Amino acid sequence: MNVTQEFSLPDSAGQVHLRILATSDLHVQVLPYDYYADRPVDTHGLARTASLIAAARAEAANCLLLDNGDFLQGNPMGDLYSRPGQLAPGQVHPILAAMNLLGYDAGTLGNHEFNYGLDFLQGVLKGAGYPLVSANIALGENDAPTLLPPYVLLDRQVADGAGASHNLRIGVIGFAPPQIVQWDRALLGNQLTTSDIVESAVRWVPQMQAAGCDVIVALSHSGIGGCHAVAGMENASTALAALPGIDAVVAGHSHLVFPGPGFAGLPGVDPVAGRLCGKPAVMPGFWGSHLGVIDLALQRAGGRWQVQAGRATTRAIWQRGADGLPHAQSDTDAAVASAMAGYHAETLAYARSPVGRASAPLNSFFALVTPSPAVAVVAEAQARHAAAWLADMPEAGLPLLSAVAPFKTGGRGGPENYTDVPAGDMALRHAADLYIYPNTVAVLRLTGAEVAEWLERAAGIFHRITPGLPDQPLIDPDFPSYNFDLIHGLSFTIDLAQPARYHHDGRLADPAAQRITGLAFGDGPVDPCASFIVASNSYRAAGSGGFAARPALLTGTTSIRDTLLAHIAATNPLPPPAPPFWRFAPMPGTSVTFDTAPAARAMLGDVPHLALTALGDTADGFVRFRLAL
Repeated sequence: MNVTQEFSLPDSAGQVHLRILATSDLHVQVLPYDYYADRPVDTHGLARTASLIAAARAEAANCLLLDNGDFLQGNPMGDLYSRPGQLAPGQVHPILAAMNLLGYDAGTLGNHEFNYGLDFLQGVLKGAGYPLVSANIALGENDAPTLLPPYVLLDRQVADGAGASHNLRIGVIGFAPPQIVQWDRALLGNQLTTSDIVESAVRWVPQMQAAGCDVIVALSHSGIGGCHAVAGMENASTALAALPGIDAVVAGHSHLVFPGPGFAGLPGVDPVAGRLCGKPAVMPGFWGSHLGVIDLALQRAGGRWQVQAGRATTRAIWQRGADGLPHAQSDTDAAVASAMAGYHAETLAYARSPVGRASAPLNSFFALVTPSPAVAVVAEAQARHAAAWLADMPEAGLPLLSAVAPFKTGGRGGPENYTDVPAGDMALRHAADLYIYPNTVAVLRLTGAEVAEWLERAAGIFHRITPGLPDQPLIDPDFPSYNFDLIHGLSFTIDLAQPARYHHDGRLADPAAQRITGLAFGDGPVDPCASFIVASNSYRAAGSGGFAARPALLTGTTSIRDTLLAHIAATNPLPPPAPPFWRFAPMPGTSVTFDTAPAARAMLGDVPHLALTALGDTADGFVRFRLAL
């Protein structure tokens, strides 16, 4: 039976059907517009999700609209309105203005809400026209109060199948990854402490029950992981769903869609019915790509309302056509577009402001198989900044390296998710495309052995390749490219025939494994005991991404974006790319495959050292290449 028929059109007295609508990981993507590429798009935008929200509301008498966090950072609009003084006194941040207009009932925070610091966050949240909750983030230490109320009680008048009115108390509780104090340590310092998600739920859910909640919804800005709780786990939504008292879960953080086939085979997970440990759950994609819909059937029993049945689905704002291109399935909401007009105009002016010139194209199409000019520019900017920083310090004479990872390499973002800066005039949007996160510069002092270990961790992105076999998949899809740190200033080879030393999540897999060979600085091998200066970012220096945390020699508040802009201005125009500094070890008679953007076909002249063959388009819009090793 169709969800709308079963849950939206109740036909019995004394039975209430409650519909929960949810978004997650909006990342300031209010309008269907790509500010990096400066063009409209069909794949994202809360203004398109708004049309799905209106349709879903029209189908059901009793609805709630909830947001699961990561709404405040993620594109040039978010960057612009994080600048001091950009928002006029009393002016509401654009994403909150849109959410207020749509009538959200409650929401929670994600990890990216903290990327601009606590003072900014607390100021901006004053503009929210709906309650925000967070149960596992505290101001200070020990028994300090939570940053936001841990939960909210929503008292609603709801209609049953016969049209009779009833009182219903819905509790909404929110959670964020406890790792936020690590990921944004440079900005947050010791201002916040976090608690384990499941432990926090165990503390607060009984209080919600005692307060008379009929239904409890968990907003879990956390991925779908194991069903057994592990202290401090980042992806805790399944373990959270296993707790008594929680009736439904909205998951997020990992930018995936649930229900969906990507979760098949996981313990406690039903990827077809949309259940985590038997509880209905959704994960509604990212950037407004999907609307989560949870329908609950409630029956009065034992003096209270109880959930008798539930169903979870998602609705997409777009789908990929037979032509491999995305096509919109929902219209842009006119009211949201109108409310955003002023913000949009200011963002366009900001994103289009000139910053310099590039003498060659800068893209990330081949960034996972060879050094990328787009990544090299960021590495050079970090190194320039670090050198100036160290000029009067004893460490000024040490070898200087720079560690950077490619961010936009397709993956969950699709074949449109690549950096693509053409040669010629550069605008601020191009610099933003080169470095999309608000990280700050950090400078580390490491030994040669520690540098080699860093590269071994990064080399876990590749599958182990069997010599002599053709067309083996190269990239581990579970390994985020933002953890593929390449250390510029060295030269080395990656031996794909060897096992990875680390799993995709940073756990040690094989301490004896060694993929990095021929590691050299200048004309000689890297001495494991020698000292090096490594320019990196605040996220990595804190030990994020499964890398070892290292005490930073220098940290500051200068964003890498600002460092990059200064570098572009100082070197205008940016020079052509340097020769490749890393490569795969030769494996005669062996080939691997990888997927990239269709636009890569036109850029093969930029990588003449790679033996590439285009194999054709994939069903999800990428182009697949064979690389002979």
